[in-house]
Amino acid sequence: MLRFNIIRKFTTSIISRNDQNYLSSTVYALSTAPARSAIGVIRITGPASESIFTKLTGSVKLPKHRVSTVRKIYDFSNDNKVLLDECLVLYFKSPFSYTGEDLLELHVHGGVAVINKTMQTIAKLHTSIAPVRLAEPGEFSKRAFQNQRFDLTEVEGINTLIHAETEMQRVSALSSMKGDTNLLFNEWRERILKNIALLTTVIDFGEDHDIEEVNNLFDNVNLDIKKLETEIENYLFKIKRSQILLDGIKVTLIGPPNAGKSSLLNILAQDDKAIVSSIAGTTRDAMEVPLDVGGYKIIVGDTAGIRESQDIIEQEGIKRAKKKSLESDINILILPADDLNTEKEFLSHAIELIRNTDKEYIVIINKSDLIISNDKDDILEKLSKQLNISKDRFSFISCTNNEGIEKLIQNLTKRFKMVTFSDKEDPITISNRAKEILSNDVLFGFQEFYKFREMDDIVMASEGLKSSVDGIGKITGEAIGIEEILGVVFSKFCIGK
Repeated sequence: MLRFNIIRKFTTSIISRNDQNYLSSTVYALSTAPARSAIGVIRITGPASESIFTKLTGSVKLPKHRVSTVRKIYDFSNDNKVLLDECLVLYFKSPFSYTGEDLLELHVHGGVAVINKTMQTIAKLHTSIAPVRLAEPGEFSKRAFQNQRFDLTEVEGINTLIHAETEMQRVSALSSMKGDTNLLFNEWRERILKNIALLTTVIDFGEDHDIEEVNNLFDNVNLDIKKLETEIENYLFKIKRSQILLDGIKVTLIGPPNAGKSSLLNILAQDDKAIVSSIAGTTRDAMEVPLDVGGYKIIVGDTAGIRESQDIIEQEGIKRAKKKSLESDINILILPADDLNTEKEFLSHAIELIRNTDKEYIVIINKSDLIISNDKDDILEKLSKQLNISKDRFSFISCTNNEGIEKLIQNLTKRFKMVTFSDKEDPITISNRAKEILSNDVLFGFQEFYKFREMDDIVMASEGLKSSVDGIGKITGEAIGIEEILGVVFSKFCIGK
């Protein structure tokens, strides 16, 4: 913790040199959407927060910590007392606030005019002694980091949580925001440091160890680094799977013409996203629609019906349909119950998809409302032979009366869990910056250790591990030179965060 505090002080001194007023300034920003709403929240943080409260309210009494009060706020400039609004005021005393500084929140009425006038009035309170300025993107969170309220993995988790669109994206962001990621990375860091310490004892007191002792120590360090490497590689694999939650699971509807792909898309979207017609070949191009299904963000692709065609435009649509299905995470193969003469072109491609073990697939038979129950066994018998899969892989639906749709969504949700590994544990996510550092710095440092171990160069092997430690420091914010990282991290935040 001492080292961490020293580094934070070093970081602060750098920022102060770049901008003398950076940490002494009081900053403000609108933290809610800049549009008409019921409430607009204006946040103010910094040493002049209490002064701004008294100047806006005309009160000589300081606000109470974490106690909400209803106050009238005024513009006292030009010797006039102009009422701005009657609003809810919240005050958080340093260090018990989001930023670690005095922090004031004004919950004003959400009219654009009210918000603009209040912001303009705050700007007028700037003085050379107590500078007040508009906050930069992510500055509230940056100050929270500088005041040791959070580490970088936590503030990046907060940003991911803000941008979460679905329930599973929310869950995946929580691990970083709660500090779980920081605990894991610090555990890895401590293990690497212990191994560096062992190597350092040999470097400093090598004459006290015989060759066999040195080799045994080297072997023990090598064994522990191998275990750690496996853990980090497995972690990166989980991250890759969980990343699908943020990007959206790619689901492609594939089938012969007039099978009901566009109808199913409209049902999943609960909107008329695609043109539906009884004329075969209506869909000529692939279209994508982002949806929330079962708490998962998915990107559903509707494609052209696959069949043999002499139409040049339709041929291009079929080509794109095949390409999209090969890039998809899950393919929904749709077959029409009223036409079992499956197109050879589609049949060939469907078998290719089914044999691809990297792809999840679901096979559904649409238009079940047009057949009687006694015919279902005959249909299953024929199609299972054509596709060479068991009968239990098929399910019947009807886009006309919604038969089987609920069961299909349940099946899809089950597949979503499998694709993202969220069926085994809660999904996790870290920033692209952190992923690159794990691969390019931490794991690279391990490779350097292995290389120099083979050369019996204990000094350089130790240096390789030090680069791994520095890599973890870059992720959590415990690295010298962190000012270069901060701009990348906080530039992605909204102004009021």
